[in-house]
Amino acid sequence: MGHYYFGFENLLAKQRTGHSMKETSSAVSCSNCSVRRLCLPVGLSEEDIARLEQVTRKKKIVKAGETLFRAGDPFIGLFAIRSGSFKSAVIGADGDTQVTHFALPGELLGLDAYSGGSHPGYAEALEESSVCVLPFSQLESLAQEIPALQKQIYSIFSEELKQENEALLLLGKRSADSRLAALLINISSRYARRGYSASEFILSMPRMDIANYLGLTAETVSRLISRFQKQGLIKVQGRSVTILDLIALSELAGTHCSYES
Repeated sequence: MGHYYFGFENLLAKQRTGHSMKETSSAVSCSNCSVRRLCLPVGLSEEDIARLEQVTRKKKIVKAGETLFRAGDPFIGLFAIRSGSFKSAVIGADGDTQVTHFALPGELLGLDAYSGGSHPGYAEALEESSVCVLPFSQLESLAQEIPALQKQIYSIFSEELKQENEALLLLGKRSADSRLAALLINISSRYARRGYSASEFILSMPRMDIANYLGLTAETVSRLISRFQKQGLIKVQGRSVTILDLIALSELAGTHCSYES
């Protein structure tokens, strides 16, 4: 799983993955980043923000299909998604790949490696994406000097556990249609908590990945999407999804649709 913000060294990532991930140090600063409110503690002084920017100054552009990190890579830091999206997956002993998470703007990748010291799976960009890089050792050192930042780190780990529990509930749904409905509601609510539209969003993940994540076949996912459209629950045009009946979709998912932040 592993999904909430920050990262690690660009050169090391290039050497390990073999991919050409473009780095930029002239990207938008923390002060005026569009996902600032998700990453920065409330009330952080301009001086402390400037110190944090020294740690987060490295950015990466990851093209669709490129990996941000691979299974076995050592834990050095975290990745905050500024734009785009990723899928996290693990490869079993039998060689089968299991998608474990879809990460959206404002969320983190890399936390799954914190306890074990290395990444158990890999993260792949579903579209061209931008991430902030934050070496964790530097983050910890800075957090010791800035109490608000230390509290934010605790909140990040707490949110990680919450997201994992939500995923377990999602995958534990009995019927195929309730699983898909729950995934759509989950993505909708996560966008809403980040200030985006809860009813209109881009579903960047291929149906095959959705099927893998939900334990279904791609054909079943396609059939269910068609059924949801006929029932007036959603409207799909390409990768764009519009939720037409949020309450009915929530009831099918077995959840509620309160998106209070």
